[in-house]
Amino acid sequence: NALTKYLFSIRSVQTKYFAALDKLIAQQNDRMEAAGASSAEQARNTALFILVLALAATGLSGVVALFATRSITVPLNRAVDVAQRVAKGDLSSTIVATSQDETGQLMRALAEMNASLQAIVGNVRLSTEQIASASTEIATGNLDLSRRTEQQAASLQETSASMSELTNIVKQNADNARMASDLAQSASNVAADGGTVVARVVDTMGAIDASSRKIVDIIGVIDGIAFQTNILALNAAVEAARAGEQGRGFAVVAGEVRSLAQRSATAAKEIKSLIGESVEKVAQGGQLVSEAGSTMNEVVASVRRVTDIITEITAASQSQSQGIEAIYRSIHQMDGVTQQNAALVEEAAASAESMQNQATNLAQVVSVFKIANP
Repeated sequence: NALTKYLFSIRSVQTKYFAALDKLIAQQNDRMEAAGASSAEQARNTALFILVLALAATGLSGVVALFATRSITVPLNRAVDVAQRVAKGDLSSTIVATSQDETGQLMRALAEMNASLQAIVGNVRLSTEQIASASTEIATGNLDLSRRTEQQAASLQETSASMSELTNIVKQNADNARMASDLAQSASNVAADGGTVVARVVDTMGAIDASSRKIVDIIGVIDGIAFQTNILALNAAVEAARAGEQGRGFAVVAGEVRSLAQRSATAAKEIKSLIGESVEKVAQGGQLVSEAGSTMNEVVASVRRVTDIITEITAASQSQSQGIEAIYRSIHQMDGVTQQNAALVEEAAASAESMQNQATNLAQVVSVFKIANP
């Protein structure tokens, strides 16, 4: 019941609301029709204005497009021409950028690229010429050095052969000096033995001289005995003469004794004379033997000095042989090093020639580019 009452109470209100709403809709429709008519008129006017503006804009855009096309295509054509010249190796173009737009930036970039390429090509060309000149000088120097190294290697080989022969000769001299030293030592020993023998001979001659002097003394005694016997025989003969016939036999015996005493005295004188001569000869022989002993001593001393000298020569020859062998080894090593240097020089000459060829090829490649004269 309450709901029914509420619905009846708001019905009148709804009726008024819907009536007002219908009136508002009708007013809006009228306004919309009026606005539509006005809008149609404005649309026609606007379309006409837009048509006029479109025609004007079309003409203006044509003019603008023409100027824009010319402002873009002309720099682009110049940029294309510069790029084609650079591609052909012509770097002598003068590029000027006057605008600040993208084409101007492109032309400035091309100008910077062209200048950089000119500098690079100029430096490469200069470096190539310097490399070619340096490689030519290096190749010439290497050839000269190779010839001198070959000559030095040949000289070292000849020197090595000569040193080998000299080493053999020095070794042979050292062997000969060693043999001479041995022979001199043997001669020294023989001379020393000879000196000993001579000393013994001197002693023997002295003993003989002493014995001869003793014999002379004994002969003097015998001579005195013979002299006394002769005197006694004379006395016996005198006494026999005094005795007459009885002393005749004794006189004969006394005569024989006297004769024997005289012969003994004569023989003693002869023996004394011979022994005197023998003593003189023994003295002379002793003097000669003494002189021979002195000479032998000098010979021994000389042989010893010769032995010492030959020993020193042997030691010097051995030292010289060792030194020459060391020199020979050094020369042999120098020969090997020189041959290695010759091989390295040949390799360096080949490398220099290869570098020269590469520099020539690079110069030919760079010669394609043309740069502006400074």
